[in-house]
Amino acid sequence: MKTTGNTTADTTKTGAITAFARFVVFGGGTGIASAAALVALSDSMPIALANAFVTVVSTVLATELHSRFTFRGSRGGLRAHAQSAASALAAYLFTTAAMLGLRAVAPHADALVEQGVYLGASGLAGIGRFVVLRVFVFARPSGGTRATSPTRALARAHVVTAA
Repeated sequence: MKTTGNTTADTTKTGAITAFARFVVFGGGTGIASAAALVALSDSMPIALANAFVTVVSTVLATELHSRFTFRGSRGGLRAHAQSAASALAAYLFTTAAMLGLRAVAPHADALVEQGVYLGASGLAGIGRFVVLRVFVFARPSGGTRATSPTRALARAHVVTAA
């Protein structure tokens, strides 16, 4: 086995791959649950209202899952939720533009082509969201360690002193 001699870069690469796998699982799981919820709710309310409700709830849920599990942080917080919602909006606009572009270029495209374009655009948008969430929303301080609040550090020091 060849080593690169740069364990920090290797760890970061492995961490990014693992985080991306969790991102796909949690994001995909939330997407599947959202689709089921949309079908269930659309019987009792207008589809646009059901879609808005499901979108808000699934974005909040996915942000919490990504914060806690994908990027191994604590609760998302209002700032993280707002930034995640903005990235979700950007992804929505990107996939919508892709579908509108397809309709402009190939107005009679069959369902298979439409699904291909939509899934391709969704995949690209998902990769973009992952990068935004990892680099900006849930970024860790330099050095790869989590910041410890002064209160936590103080509490830990008192516990050690008391022991």
